[in-house]
Amino acid sequence: MLDAAFYITVLFIALSTFVGIIIKKLHRDKCLKDFGGYIVTLEEKGGKDVWGRLRVENTGIELMYPEKQTDSDGHLEASYIVYKFEYPNIAAFVRYHDGLSEENMKKRTRDLERTYHPGLLRRVRRKTQNFFKTIRDAVVEIMNLLISKAKKTGAASGTLTSQDKYVTQMKKELIGSVGTSYEPLLERYIGHKVVLEVIKDDKIVECAGVLKDYTAEFIEVMDVDYKKNADTPVRKADIVVLRKLGIVRHLAE
Repeated sequence: MLDAAFYITVLFIALSTFVGIIIKKLHRDKCLKDFGGYIVTLEEKGGKDVWGRLRVENTGIELMYPEKQTDSDGHLEASYIVYKFEYPNIAAFVRYHDGLSEENMKKRTRDLERTYHPGLLRRVRRKTQNFFKTIRDAVVEIMNLLISKAKKTGAASGTLTSQDKYVTQMKKELIGSVGTSYEPLLERYIGHKVVLEVIKDDKIVECAGVLKDYTAEFIEVMDVDYKKNADTPVRKADIVVLRKLGIVRHLAE
């Protein structure tokens, strides 16, 4: 006769699989999603630049070339794919204004206007999201404490220990599902002009622009006078950088 541990194992496998499928289907990074459908330049840390129309998925991004290109080996290429585990190699996503179509420029301007002057629905939605993120963090912490205590004492300790990998998997999926690490210091400056310090070539460069959004991995700033390096001209752009490389240092208004 099958014991309770077997049924618990089956339940954990089913739950972790179900949660994983739903989250991977629906979740995409908000900052990257804002640039989805636009012509974007991807700057890599090694100095390589790639540009194309951005497509964002849960597992990574793809830049679709306007025209097929032939590489040094004679292979025909139509796109450039970066997987999520390669994100640490990214220096920045740059959306240059002079590279946008008239339609996309209008769309981007409307987005900036809503950021500067958010409507009631937008404000309520963001407050609601932040509330649930706070609740999520508290629930995960409670889960950690209860599971840890149950492992040390009680009849279910052996069973819970055997389900470690499924419990850990579900927690990772839940923690990563919202995609945004709630940051009170940044939250109050959404829609305000700020100064972003960005690490480029082991130097700190300041970029002033409007803070559009942030997630656990990225931060998005609009209306920046952007230079790739000292030898390139200043161009108006919107940028998304890794939070490990860019931090908001000052309010600029």
